[in-house]
Amino acid sequence: MTLPTTHVSFPAGAVTGESPVLAVHPLDGGRHAVVTAATPFHPLDHTWPDQPADLGTLTVDGTELAVVDCLTGAVGPDGGAPLVGADIPVRRGDEEWSWLVLHVVEGAPDGLVGKTATLAVDPGRRAALCASHSGCHLLALALNAALAPRWRKDPGRADAFGNPDFDSLAMASSVMDTEASTDTYRLGKSLRKKGFTAEATEEFPALADALPDLTEAVNRQLAAWVAADAPVRIDVPGPELTARRQWHCELPEGAAQIFCGGTHLHHLGELAALRTELRLSEDGTELVAVTRPERV
Repeated sequence: MTLPTTHVSFPAGAVTGESPVLAVHPLDGGRHAVVTAATPFHPLDHTWPDQPADLGTLTVDGTELAVVDCLTGAVGPDGGAPLVGADIPVRRGDEEWSWLVLHVVEGAPDGLVGKTATLAVDPGRRAALCASHSGCHLLALALNAALAPRWRKDPGRADAFGNPDFDSLAMASSVMDTEASTDTYRLGKSLRKKGFTAEATEEFPALADALPDLTEAVNRQLAAWVAADAPVRIDVPGPELTARRQWHCELPEGAAQIFCGGTHLHHLGELAALRTELRLSEDGTELVAVTRPERV
């Protein structure tokens, strides 16, 4: 039997829900993957694993199971056990495949299939991850603005405010946890060919020398946005796990949009502060931004 693609409610901020159990699959180490028709759990994305999985509980007939991990699985048109991670041979969202949220539990009792599960995400962990993820997007916009004068030509990609999109053009990795987001950018030949200048010019000092002023400018912008208590929402074209969702934030400068599959704050007033630390590698080829939100 081919399972339907899981419907998800986490984009709207849900942390609880009820849904029938569709399948239970054994995993290594005595663990099992429980598949439900719908879920509030955000799984680790196998293509861009920036936001860690939600954790929590899954309860059936009074038996509470700890959800110790949550993964994205895929099942082909011929059925079979879900494939995970690098074992998935098709692009995310392939319409011939079913895309599943796999709730990983240490052990699952017999007879779960067909019964209704009560699903509950750890709300404190979710809130912390939302803060880090929203902070990551704000950092991207503030950093793009601060670095805009360093582009000697149009790189062909702009952010929502028309600034050259340094964040996406230079991004090597983005990882968030409950404390911060860490974004790593490559400043190599490819970026220089697109027009970015890290060296000193008549207009500005070398990036290494400008880093303190650059950090101050970014943090000043982040503080202004937090103070504005801008509303945040996720635009969702459909309930499926693979729907292409978009983060929206109504900032004072205008509406900002970034495609994103993660979870987020509802408004920036949920933060007391947001600050980033910028670090440049000794050889100047890598810029790292560690952005820490402080929740109210």
